[in-house]
Amino acid sequence: MATSSSAELSKPVKQQYMDLPQGDKVQIMYVWIDGTGEGLRCKTRTLDSEPKSIEELPEWNFDGSSTYQSEGSNSDMYLIPSAMFRDPFRKDPNKLVLCEVLKYNRKPAETNLRLTCNKVMDMVENQVPWFGMEQEYTILGTDGHPFGWPNNGFPGPQGPYYCGVGSDKAYGRDIVEAHYRACLYAGVMICGTNAEVMPAQWEFQVGPCEGISMGDHLWAARFILHRVCEDFGVVASFDPKPIPGNWNGAGCHTNFSTKEMREEGGLKAIEESIERLGKRHSYHIRAYDPKGGLDNARRLTGHHETSNIHEFSAGVANRGASIRIPRTVGQEKKGYFEDRRPSANCDPYAVTEAIIRTCLLSEEGDEPVDY
Repeated sequence: MATSSSAELSKPVKQQYMDLPQGDKVQIMYVWIDGTGEGLRCKTRTLDSEPKSIEELPEWNFDGSSTYQSEGSNSDMYLIPSAMFRDPFRKDPNKLVLCEVLKYNRKPAETNLRLTCNKVMDMVENQVPWFGMEQEYTILGTDGHPFGWPNNGFPGPQGPYYCGVGSDKAYGRDIVEAHYRACLYAGVMICGTNAEVMPAQWEFQVGPCEGISMGDHLWAARFILHRVCEDFGVVASFDPKPIPGNWNGAGCHTNFSTKEMREEGGLKAIEESIERLGKRHSYHIRAYDPKGGLDNARRLTGHHETSNIHEFSAGVANRGASIRIPRTVGQEKKGYFEDRRPSANCDPYAVTEAIIRTCLLSEEGDEPVDY
């Protein structure tokens, strides 16, 4: 399997330098979403002291013409610090900072979906919306071949790999364990992980997160995963259907509840939200992957534990439905529901905003309301 040349560099030699004292200075890695809406970029600057809050972090800028976000004649773009985490790679007191991107005129870049998401979340703050997102991904070699798969063939058919144990069933667990611990160190609200149905496919869960923090924490977890994979010389793919044929795709199932849904008799509010979602299926499909539904069309076929992209459905404990109500929720008549439509490469800001607009702001039609 092809791995990157960087992974072959001597880690003990690097560690000699990482063990050097850094004095009072602090390294801040600024992270942002590039013009693809999927890729992440980063760069580092030095501050004189450890920042205690996001307000203490200065704005910065970068060349947007090299990130698919501007043209060369007017390329400066602004980085606005939005969420801060501990840095699991350089360790304390260093930080990772997730940033919004503004254009030269201070308007949000096309792939800065955080701004409107935050505005919508503020409108429903009193309803205490909670989210939990289940991020599936596939570990690949640098040649795009799934990690651990035979060079000129396929592994055995799906069946033994989901939550599997053993060298012939779990491919790449070291990466999963490293990522999990790095997220815990960083302060990311990671709450679990498991091997998935296709070999070399894994999932981690983030949540419960309230409001805008869902998007912040999932993007931070994705960045940390990419960096962990970089150290191991492999690639984390969020492609919703990385291998065509009789193999499961990758989604980002999104669990949602409000204060009312979590209280006694909350099932009524859950059912009302599902009814609203059913009337706005095409709007959500467009919001649930960065290509307006084209990526998800490869995944949502009605097979491999997915619903059909052209039809809306809901059911208790039904993993072939658009919306699943967990069995315990049906029994207790309160809790949450799971939207199984978002693709693995979705933007969590777009997904959570769409759910709030439809379920709590009672929007209708194929376009979002401008508030």
